[in-house]
Amino acid sequence: MRKIEYCPISMKQLLVKMKDTSELMLDLGYSAVLYDDDDLAMEVIRLEDKMDVYDYHVQISAMLAARTVEDAEALSGILQIASAAEIISNAAGDIASIVHLKMGIPYELKKDLRQAEETVARAVVGQDSKVAGKSLDDLSFETEVGMSVIAIRRGESWIYDPEPETEIVIGDILFARGHDEGVPLFLEMTTGRPQVPKAYQESGIGQLDRAVDIIVEMKNRSELAVGLAYTAVLFDSEEVAIEVEEIEQEMDEMKYDLQRWVLQAAKHVDDIENLRGLLHLAVSTEIISDAALKIANVVLHEIEPHPILAMAMRESDEVITRVEIAAGAEMDGKTLGDLDLETETGMYVLAVKRGGRWTYNPKARVTLGSGDLIFARGSKGGEELLRKMSGARP
Repeated sequence: MRKIEYCPISMKQLLVKMKDTSELMLDLGYSAVLYDDDDLAMEVIRLEDKMDVYDYHVQISAMLAARTVEDAEALSGILQIASAAEIISNAAGDIASIVHLKMGIPYELKKDLRQAEETVARAVVGQDSKVAGKSLDDLSFETEVGMSVIAIRRGESWIYDPEPETEIVIGDILFARGHDEGVPLFLEMTTGRPQVPKAYQESGIGQLDRAVDIIVEMKNRSELAVGLAYTAVLFDSEEVAIEVEEIEQEMDEMKYDLQRWVLQAAKHVDDIENLRGLLHLAVSTEIISDAALKIANVVLHEIEPHPILAMAMRESDEVITRVEIAAGAEMDGKTLGDLDLETETGMYVLAVKRGGRWTYNPKARVTLGSGDLIFARGSKGGEELLRKMSGARP
């Protein structure tokens, strides 16, 4: 273990780095499992070391800044959120270890997750690559392959949410988010080499559908809980924080359901290694919801959110926004399915508030209307598009 040397860095920068890094690690960890990708898993391990350094600096900065009880109270919320981000990063590391330790994950689960969610791919820009020397704007990955570059590792340095004018150089490692079918196209375009898909074999485990459904739901709800937790802190909403608390309790029940299923299935499986990864994934995913509740507790325990928290969330790679739909706007009277906001804007709708009623993780059939409040997360560019569609004032 190398010694961590203290260097001055602002608390706001540290929080931005911890939020961005922990969220990227989750994406990479799940994708490493889906594709049995050791390289992706190793990136998670590298980032886990970075998170340890960031957490150290946050604690030192807080101790240097706190001179009175009032200072300490104001900083306690920051430390709580930084600690939660560290827990999320550790859980992501545990998910990535499923690949390193060769734990069994049934192919049926990987297939189901690929069809249901976006994934992250990793590609090294090689000598034969045609993308070297070009900017992201020139390459238009989104329209060419349906993938969006979310981060670049250049040596030991990381570029989160790179700008369109960012130029790609040989040796860069690109990380892109998109749907499963775009992954081989992205890899071929970036590396300059054709991609040969891996061959997978069905596990043959009976009644696996129930376990797959539980894991998929746990993954989706844990990610929702994290988004809602940050939303609760940003807008100081006790209602949203309570929803995070309820999700955390539901996650406990789902974990117990899966453990029960695995114990029953083990009697009928020749090699129980095929089930070991399921248990590990469920435990790690439930820990993520625990971390989300820790963030939400800043609101539930009436800890005064420090202004720097909102500043950090606005400057992070993925921002959280709230817009009100104006009468006659493009979104007024249409369903979320009609609008297809994730494709059109890249924003994911966390919740809709109509009067005093909340709808969390709304489905495609939900119809929006004037006066509705939309809470969503995504890029700053996507936020601008969402505001235009909602008719919100600049």
